[in-house]
Amino acid sequence: MDLRDSDRHWLLATILYSELSPSATRNIAVEQLLRRSTRSADLDDSAPSNDGRSGRSLFPEAPSDPKKKIGMYPPLFYAACTAGGLVSCGLTHMAVTPLDLVKCNMQIDPAKYKSILSGSIALLKEQGLGGFFKGWVPTLLGYSAQGACKFGFYEFFKNYYSDMAGPEFVEKYKTLIYLAGSASAELIADVVLCPMEAVKVRVQTQPGFARGLSDGFPKFVKSEGYTGLYKGLVPLWGRQIPYTMMKFASFETIVEMIYKYAIPVPKDKCSKTTQLGVSFAGGYIAGILCAVVSHPADNLVSILNNAKDATVGDAVRKIGLWGLFTRGLPLRIVMIGTLTGAQWGIYDAFKVFVGLPTTGGVSPASADSPAVKLSKLT
Repeated sequence: MDLRDSDRHWLLATILYSELSPSATRNIAVEQLLRRSTRSADLDDSAPSNDGRSGRSLFPEAPSDPKKKIGMYPPLFYAACTAGGLVSCGLTHMAVTPLDLVKCNMQIDPAKYKSILSGSIALLKEQGLGGFFKGWVPTLLGYSAQGACKFGFYEFFKNYYSDMAGPEFVEKYKTLIYLAGSASAELIADVVLCPMEAVKVRVQTQPGFARGLSDGFPKFVKSEGYTGLYKGLVPLWGRQIPYTMMKFASFETIVEMIYKYAIPVPKDKCSKTTQLGVSFAGGYIAGILCAVVSHPADNLVSILNNAKDATVGDAVRKIGLWGLFTRGLPLRIVMIGTLTGAQWGIYDAFKVFVGLPTTGGVSPASADSPAVKLSKLT
């Protein structure tokens, strides 16, 4: 163990002037010295490193917790975020399958399914209670894969773009970093979601097409080929990329504002329960904004995946410009607000479980901070 001069003097004085036996004194002194060394190392680690990372990352540092299992930035960190996204998105989307079923049918056949209530009653009469859970398997699989890529790659790209911006610009352009990171992540996530989304919509909106994924997937491929599974990819990007950009950027901003203006103590002084409550509240508000921004594309995705030869032009002519923005919107606001709030709550709860800090609430250090100034010199 490499001792500093101050530590050597302290250790010698402790042994010489203690009233305990030499062996007991030595053991106690060594134990206390180890604690002093650990605290010193923690302080040293917080100083700017040669790669300039300290003082400008958009990630808060993990708390000094003896139960902490995972640090920040290594591959295991991104693996944990990927797992958290898989759990949060898969479970929440599966739970709102009945609402999604009503919404999709309202978008496809508004004359028959005029409102949430009348549409739900009509579906109940036609398909029974079990019919409300049609498509839950492709929903679970598709959105689990999408959530894994969305959250995992968001954390990766957020850190990557922070590195690109550099310490002097990360605070100034943090919103652009959130937007770019989430858009990059969703671009990848939708590629894995698209096939399951296509099968889900067809199962939910065409009575008699299939019972679920096991017979619906091969039937879809036989009818339209494997390329047909990606017919809705561009509209899906049109729906999901703006949705995810709003979901992450607004969440980060809202959570930061809550800790800044609504809670009288710093985030690191709040209990984990309070932090998770803030995550849910920020996620719910962000979800409402997401629903409004992405709703026109959501209508297009439903119509395109319901009809074999439909085009974007056909869908717009069928639903009309006003209907494109409003049809099914109230139900989607309720569904997406609840969904997004629950996703952020589950995701951050998973991060807390593995020893990571919750998302958001800590603004990056400004370019004028001592840490950033020092990082420029090293």
